[in-house]
Amino acid sequence: MNKLSTEKRAQIVAALVEGNSIRSTCRMTGAAKGTVLKLLRDLGCACAEYQDRTLRGLRCRRLQCDELWGFVGMKAANVPVTRKGEWGVGDVWTWVGIDADTKLVPSWLIGPRDSGTAYTFIEDLASRLTHRIQLTTDGHKAYLDAVYDAFGGEVDYSMLVKLYGSEQTGEARYSPPKCIGCRKTKVIGRPDPAHVSTSYVERQNLTMRMSMRRFTRLTNAFSKKIENLEHAVALHFMWYNFGRVHQTLRVTPAMEAGVADHVLTLGEVVGLFGAPAASKTASQAN
Repeated sequence: MNKLSTEKRAQIVAALVEGNSIRSTCRMTGAAKGTVLKLLRDLGCACAEYQDRTLRGLRCRRLQCDELWGFVGMKAANVPVTRKGEWGVGDVWTWVGIDADTKLVPSWLIGPRDSGTAYTFIEDLASRLTHRIQLTTDGHKAYLDAVYDAFGGEVDYSMLVKLYGSEQTGEARYSPPKCIGCRKTKVIGRPDPAHVSTSYVERQNLTMRMSMRRFTRLTNAFSKKIENLEHAVALHFMWYNFGRVHQTLRVTPAMEAGVADHVLTLGEVVGLFGAPAASKTASQAN
């Protein structure tokens, strides 16, 4: 990989961030599979370290959080008894927080869908902010103690629980159930009911599924190793936050949030590789 030019690396990264699988990226660019995976690993670490350092002191006002399901190696139902409970095998969740105004994703975390992961995720999110915020999550109970421990009473927090109709059968079973309503619950402070929403973070979930082949449902492109998933997520958010112009903003989320002054090119993203070694992996709060 050391022999690759910056242009070749940028070509590989462009294919990855636009939702191509590892093998299709190899076919498109002519690079070997090992070369693509090594670039993903090295650049993923650099992207995680850069965002951990840069996304600090944010002046966000309204944040939304959600968890995106995925799996590594195999789905939970297929994990053999000898590997039950082993981290990085079976179901994993990507916890994501997004600023409703700037569309910036200041923090994410890959882990189980449990209280320990919720605490680590919310604690990291809170550490990046300078102002009191309004926070909306889904009804996952693990958020309750996590938000209170991280923010105390200095947050306007509410939960939004969507209510769905019965599951569909037959050919329609692949379609999502119909949402028939929602329930908004005030938890801490005085959240504005007009801004109690998880629409932006749910749209980000779709962006992730379309931009990373390993999140696409019903394919064989899922991650085979947890480390590859971590690096892919770090690279995705690097490009999403700093390199891709948001359609409604006309600038990148990082520019809208005031943490960048220009749109990063693929060459600049690739240039992060070779910087000092990252101190955290993408599985840690970014």
